[in-house]
Amino acid sequence: MEPKPSESCGQRRLLTGFMLVMVLAAPPAAALEIYADYELVVQNGTTGVLGCSFLSNVAVSVSTSVTWNFQPSQPDSQSSKVPYMIFYFLNGSSFPAENEFKGRVQFAGDMSKRDVSIRLSPAQFSDNGTFFCDVKNPPDVTGTPARTELRVVLKDALPQTSTTIIVGAVCGALLVFIAIAACIIMRFLHSRHDYEGCTALEGVSSEAPRPRKKLESRLEGSRSTSPSGPLQGPVIYAQLDHTGSRNSFHKMEPVVYADIRKN
Repeated sequence: MEPKPSESCGQRRLLTGFMLVMVLAAPPAAALEIYADYELVVQNGTTGVLGCSFLSNVAVSVSTSVTWNFQPSQPDSQSSKVPYMIFYFLNGSSFPAENEFKGRVQFAGDMSKRDVSIRLSPAQFSDNGTFFCDVKNPPDVTGTPARTELRVVLKDALPQTSTTIIVGAVCGALLVFIAIAACIIMRFLHSRHDYEGCTALEGVSSEAPRPRKKLESRLEGSRSTSPSGPLQGPVIYAQLDHTGSRNSFHKMEPVVYADIRKN
């Protein structure tokens, strides 16, 4: 007789099978990818937006949270070596920290678009430092926080930003476009002038042989009307006096008719 398996052995097999099914059916976990601007320069007393976004294979839910930490760059600060929280966002609600950023940090993103940016206003010189953006989107919670270096400066120290660069680029592009258009127009006019000159010369050359054709036609007409044969010299005719007088012989006057014929 074969030994019957015990109930504990059957339960173990059932549990093993269930765990295997759960592992195979569970979606593969993927690490969060968090992105932020590497550096941001803001004028003192104005508003600056610290941008941050993330990518995740898991849908955004009410359990998705955002944490912003700050580490000042002042060497004399007690917390210059350790970042501390300045803002927390969860389930559509903001939770500013009770520190120097209270009342100056607001959520400026859109969680449905995976945008978790914050707005800092007004920016102060004490805000110089590194800001860390961290996102948790359960079960996707293994992302590396992104960091942004903030520099708060005076107005004169601001770099030449978009306005000056865009105006210069537009002016340069217009000058290049005008130069290209002028070059094309000059080439077109030059080629048209050469073409008109060639047509004028062709017209003159086509009209020049016409008098020659007329002359040839006249010559051919004269040749066709003249009889064929050798050239004849002048023919002399004598005109006699028929009056009957004795002196009529002496009155005879020679009349010469010249008939010159050419082939």
